[in-house]
Amino acid sequence: MTEIERKFLVKSDAFKSDAYQKTRIVQGFLNTNPERTVRIRVNGPQAFLTVKGKSSENGLSRFEWEKEIEVEEAENLLKLCEPGIIEKDRYLVKNQDHIFEVDEFHGQNKGLIIAEIELKSEEDKFLKPLWVGEEVTGDNRYYNSQLSKKPYKNW
Repeated sequence: MTEIERKFLVKSDAFKSDAYQKTRIVQGFLNTNPERTVRIRVNGPQAFLTVKGKSSENGLSRFEWEKEIEVEEAENLLKLCEPGIIEKDRYLVKNQDHIFEVDEFHGQNKGLIIAEIELKSEEDKFLKPLWVGEEVTGDNRYYNSQLSKKPYKNW
């Protein structure tokens, strides 16, 4: 499966009043090689093992495979992850036919807020809310796998 998404910095917390769901996420990486990242994520009451391939040249798309696993299994696998566990709150915000996933980071990445939108194609059009700022699609610094190694607080 190919994942097509765009990423943006968030200018204000106005998205919070539009959010219809908020979930706490804890995730770590078994492998952060840009050719293939392997992520463990506990997302509220669910957990997932995810493998992502290398991003396209423009950063908009890449292969993604995901499998739900037991939370207990994920918690044990998190203990094997590379240093730099990511903690964040994810807000879901409906925007016409799309949903923005807005991640408010904690810990070493506190102060960083990123909005992502998954698209059906690279040409898919969407309305950009006022709280959405600069586009950072394709900027590797904003990949969670890189934030686990080089946290936002150290930039």
